[in-house]
Amino acid sequence: MYNLILLAARPPEWTHEQFISWWRGDHAELTVQLPGLRRWLHTEVEAALEARSEGWDGVSILSFDTREELDAALSSPEWKAAVEQVGDMRGKRIAVMGAESAMFGAVDGR
Repeated sequence: MYNLILLAARPPEWTHEQFISWWRGDHAELTVQLPGLRRWLHTEVEAALEARSEGWDGVSILSFDTREELDAALSSPEWKAAVEQVGDMRGKRIAVMGAESAMFGAVDGR
């Protein structure tokens, strides 16, 4: 799998609950339409492990079969619609991408 990983924080005028509700509701309706999307995991951040990690509300992992399929999704009208919906929302985000490697768990049965 090739993943786009998004770590996001809400706009300053929104509550955490509003942001998660929007992300998993209105924004999700657009996200699930991305061409080639194979899996989408979303984690609501409930606590930070340490002070330097505070200030984030959620993490999404959007999975595609290949980098090329992710690139195609990022060039699609569906992606454009999702970006337009975010508009000038003043939250912050980190967006990174890369190939997934299973290190432990279901892959080896442990």
